[in-house]
Amino acid sequence: MSGDVRRRVDDVVVVGGGAAGLCLADRLVGSGTGVTLVEAPNGPLRPAERTWCYWEAGAGEFEEAVVASWQRLRVRGPDGGVVESDPAPLRYRMVRSGPFERLVHARLAACPTARVVRATVHEVRDAPYGAEVHCTTAGGRPLTLRGDCVFDSRPVRGTPPHRTLLLQHFRGWFVRTASPRFDPGVADLMDFRVPQPRRGLAFGYVLPLAPDRALVEYTEFSRAPLTRAAYDAALRHYTAEVLRLGPLTVDSAEQGVIPMTDARFPRRTGPAVFRIGAAGGATRPATGYTFATVQRQSRSVAASVLRGRPSVPPPHGRRALAMDAVLLRALDTGRVDGPRFFTELFRRVPMERLLRFLDGGSTPWEEFGIGLRTPVGPMLRTAAELPFLARRATGRSEESPR
Repeated sequence: MSGDVRRRVDDVVVVGGGAAGLCLADRLVGSGTGVTLVEAPNGPLRPAERTWCYWEAGAGEFEEAVVASWQRLRVRGPDGGVVESDPAPLRYRMVRSGPFERLVHARLAACPTARVVRATVHEVRDAPYGAEVHCTTAGGRPLTLRGDCVFDSRPVRGTPPHRTLLLQHFRGWFVRTASPRFDPGVADLMDFRVPQPRRGLAFGYVLPLAPDRALVEYTEFSRAPLTRAAYDAALRHYTAEVLRLGPLTVDSAEQGVIPMTDARFPRRTGPAVFRIGAAGGATRPATGYTFATVQRQSRSVAASVLRGRPSVPPPHGRRALAMDAVLLRALDTGRVDGPRFFTELFRRVPMERLLRFLDGGSTPWEEFGIGLRTPVGPMLRTAAELPFLARRATGRSEESPR
């Protein structure tokens, strides 16, 4: 890096090249804001390629990075019963982090007020002129980046105080079968025909990419992740005994853990330092979906920067968070049967309406109707106890009897 890199003050510095950082950098450039995006150098700090999914109506801002999409969605109950629907105008989309990163980088490269810096970030702090980011370049040189404000998307260490903490943990195989086994027009969001854990729930997840190719995942909502051997055993059972795919080849795999919690994530850590993405609470607590939220968040953040008053709005409404807190607690205590809960919800609520609710786009009246289609007694009991439960930074959910 040349000396002028150290002295210049950018409009905005975005830390982290994941979904949140890339979305925000793209939106800021589109609004005419000068931006520096800081990404980890090649090596152990750069995550493996990931898959992000979301539903959206019409062509979106990142349509060029969509590698597959599905018009029909399906949920399978533990007994094999099927709920299948076309949630038009919504369409389920898959984005892979590699193509998405290349698309955003190309847009940044075409803008003279944008740049991408590869460096390891050690500290972000406020400064008299705004904020600064202390880094080390791939070559080992210290580097200080300065901006009017900084938006930090790095994962937080530990979960803030909470009443409930479940983990959505999963491992997926990109498989290729010896003969056509998949319907490329239908995605399985939840397939509960798998053994269930003592607490929480488990399901299969199938995203067909071609008649003989698909992403097949095993997912759990529970308190602790599994070993890789346990995930692979569950996937072997699911692909061979449940889906009956026959001979197959595993081309690649992905694995992850997503906290599902009612913790309150701070969106501001200083006068000019903000947190975005999952670090700022963008993950929907009851589902683990994040990608659509960071797109909305990025639009709002870019508008606030353009007005000269940078801010990060709450990623989810209060009603949605309250309902999610009740559901997480009910699942964690075992008061509701997870597979039955979700299967009945998809069966009794039009899928388009339910997806809008999960994306924060439903009306209060629609939310009331959705609430009536859940196990009302256990949910009301759980809602009544939540205000009396302390939020604790335990790393685990607070224990309680049924």
